[in-house]
Amino acid sequence: MSFLAFAGIQLFPDGTLFIHIALILFMIWALNRTFFKPINAVLEKRSKQKAGRGGEADEILRDVAEKQKRYEEQMLAARTESYEIIETERRAAVDLRQTTIANARSEAASFVEAEKAALRDAVAEAKVEIALEAEKMADQISSTILKG
Repeated sequence: MSFLAFAGIQLFPDGTLFIHIALILFMIWALNRTFFKPINAVLEKRSKQKAGRGGEADEILRDVAEKQKRYEEQMLAARTESYEIIETERRAAVDLRQTTIANARSEAASFVEAEKAALRDAVAEAKVEIALEAEKMADQISSTILKG
């Protein structure tokens, strides 16, 4: 029974093979014209749209990169300017400090000189007074010695 089921199968090709090949080629041609060509057109159109969007995305990325570069340049310029302002203010503060210190030293030196001069004058006056007192005492001692 199983041998009879396979009795209709031919192992060697005959003329129907060419008909089958012709039918397959016709089906490929018909499917290409009616089915695959419109699908390929839609796919190609979609691909172009994606490429257009990709180009748009590239343009946006270039714009972002340009804006970022401009931002970084402006930040660098602002930092440089702020450092210059800080340095100018620091120099002004140092100059003011040096001037204040020089004025204080000058005033202190003037005060010390004035006090030294006053001390010299006081010493000179004291010497004169001591000399006068010594003379008075000497006169008193000599008059006491001579009286007695």
